[in-house]
Amino acid sequence: MKLLITGAGGQLGQDCVRLLLDRHEICALTSRQLNITNAEAVQAAVECVRPDVLINCAAYTAVDACESEVDCCMAVNADGPANLADTCGKVGCRLIHISTDYVFDGRKPVPEAYREEDATGPVSAYGRSKLAGEEAIAARMENYLILRTAWLYGIGGKNFLKTMLRLALANRPINVVNDQFGSLTWTMTLARQIEQVLDSGLTGIAHATAEGYCTWFEGAKYFLEAMQVECSISPCPTADYPTPAKRPANSILENRRLKEQGLNVMRDWRADVDAFVRLHREELLAGK
Repeated sequence: MKLLITGAGGQLGQDCVRLLLDRHEICALTSRQLNITNAEAVQAAVECVRPDVLINCAAYTAVDACESEVDCCMAVNADGPANLADTCGKVGCRLIHISTDYVFDGRKPVPEAYREEDATGPVSAYGRSKLAGEEAIAARMENYLILRTAWLYGIGGKNFLKTMLRLALANRPINVVNDQFGSLTWTMTLARQIEQVLDSGLTGIAHATAEGYCTWFEGAKYFLEAMQVECSISPCPTADYPTPAKRPANSILENRRLKEQGLNVMRDWRADVDAFVRLHREELLAGK
């Protein structure tokens, strides 16, 4: 199968390339190589490659920065997917687009999980931009699949777990929010899920996060223990850690549609953290 991966320089894009390179014909373009906000560039790239499936991993993910850089955030997360959908629809290419738990308001009582059909209600500029991207795709084509995921981490790029490790290795006391709930999701497992749905015929919206849930504090503590790094880590409420962007208190997603179709390959978040540490511990400790 011929694949075009946009945003290939990000942590999910890198893992998609690693996983799929030996099994498919791939054209991988970083955001520098293809700016998805440029409609003409998108059309030229897609018409040149003529992929069977375009996997869009490109996104503006600096959640707090989105509050002050709304135009840039909307351009990448809403206008970009619209450009991709316009061109994919014209050439008959399937589009797989990555979205987020931030399209929900997070007010469901824990441990109730959000399902695909639940009403959206983003509480941040980032969430609003990602929802606008979903709506733009749905309005422009039919052969698309939007995968909503959450709390991503991988070996490439910056993420929460790497930040926790950096602070721990610096022997700094760490206070971590303990009243926001979600599922730490390894980008490599999400890449496997993407491969599973490439030619599945599944369209619309599906949730794709690790199974089970934790708080940011519980996830950080589990990861650092798996890394065998001792540190002083304490739980704190969201109120003690103010940020420019409001976060959903409940980001737990249920992979209902994937399970109904027999396509779900996501597994418990602890199993993935363990596998991530086994595979990358030395690299992580070296700060790479």
